[in-house]
Amino acid sequence: MNYLNDHIIFIDSTIKQALEILDKQGMISNVLFVTDKNNVLKGSITDGDIRRSLLRGNYINESVEKAMNTACRYIKGKISSKEELNGYKKAHLFFLPVVDEAMKVVSIININHYKSFLPVDAIIMAGGEGKRLLPLTLRKPKPLLEVGEKPIIEHNIDRIKSFGIHNIYISINYLGNQLISYFLNGNGKGISIRYIIEDKPLGTIGAAEKVKEELVSDAVLIMNSDLLTNIDFEEFYNAFIDSNADMAVAATSYNVDIPYAVMEVHKDNSIYSLKEKPRYTYYSNAGIYLVKKEMLSYLPSEQTYDSTDFIELLISKGKKVITFPILGYWLDIGKMEDYQKAQEDIKHINFS
Repeated sequence: MNYLNDHIIFIDSTIKQALEILDKQGMISNVLFVTDKNNVLKGSITDGDIRRSLLRGNYINESVEKAMNTACRYIKGKISSKEELNGYKKAHLFFLPVVDEAMKVVSIININHYKSFLPVDAIIMAGGEGKRLLPLTLRKPKPLLEVGEKPIIEHNIDRIKSFGIHNIYISINYLGNQLISYFLNGNGKGISIRYIIEDKPLGTIGAAEKVKEELVSDAVLIMNSDLLTNIDFEEFYNAFIDSNADMAVAATSYNVDIPYAVMEVHKDNSIYSLKEKPRYTYYSNAGIYLVKKEMLSYLPSEQTYDSTDFIELLISKGKKVITFPILGYWLDIGKMEDYQKAQEDIKHINFS
């Protein structure tokens, strides 16, 4: 959410007007940022600033300029590290304005809504038809089907944003205009959303090639839009960086329980091991990847290409591809029973 409209007051407003707005905000969000008509940041004002101003002899109908704090904190561009984020939290700052080089306020963010600030761009694949969810997807794309109170893809966008990733691309094809109409350019969420138009289906990763020159960050998060998960993107990113991998593949565990004793035998049929009702654990591709931006140059242009093909290609070229086990919740909403399960699970999943 972008709090721009709720926390801005113009410098020619009165102290009384500021007090009336602050009174409606409540205790937690008790701050306004003062700008001129060109949206240039001039200061901030709180209840405490107003009390001190009145004690100095100023009047309630005078300009907020008489009461504002000209040394207010702000973010220029973006928060660059988790340490910086934690510094704001320790200072008990809830809201901060984000300004450009000209000190114009471009957004206002709630610090407590962020877990981290990762130097990553994101691409969400949302071009599929969702045929296995018919008739629900007859007139609505699968990513916009609601789970709980909001669409599947919005759960993913909100989680990505909570880790400070603000530059997001959505790859669209089937009924894609509905996604554009729903999210627009992302300003309503305080992020940037752009769209990759698939004139034909490009598989589960092929569309990423179309924006490889536009990406700002060296690392790219690519994920399917029809997942419901509380994956820790910071742990995922740290594992990717610490291992100096070219690609990291998030994986979900799949257990197979054998209801009988399993014998392991030599070629001559002599038994060397007997395991009673063993459980075997396998790891499956979870549809979430971190990739070095430069690796996208290996993707073919305007061709259908799946993530599994891309993984095999990178391995064949001697690139380092690692796996990252998801320890939290993960569900691929592919079939109707998955969608029904998601409706129940969303009531209990911890996304904090």
